[in-house]
Amino acid sequence: VQLVESGGGLVQPGGSLRLSCAASGFTFSNYAMSWYRQAPGKERELVAAITSAGGSTNYVDSVKGRFTISRDNAKNTVYLKMNSLKPEDTAVYYCRALRGFLIYWGQGTQVTVSS
Repeated sequence: VQLVESGGGLVQPGGSLRLSCAASGFTFSNYAMSWYRQAPGKERELVAAITSAGGSTNYVDSVKGRFTISRDNAKNTVYLKMNSLKPEDTAVYYCRALRGFLIYWGQGTQVTVSS
């Protein structure tokens, strides 16, 4: 089982990034997918989640209207489009796969928002 995140980097405030998480080793379309983030000295928090078929999404209040989670089950990939980035969005972003008691995590990708 592998979840590999990509797309992180350094961006100025107000900028955009799109994170990708490529999955392998399990039946991706059976799993709900989520993006979490963890800033230095803080607990990991749920940012956005999407159901297995992509019919429902939810977001933490701080990113509503700025971030969009989506998935392509044909490509075994989940995305997080991040617009209007703020310095407080700086964190390591992780994707997570969930089905019942089965949970898989990626290794994370760093997002830094700074001028």
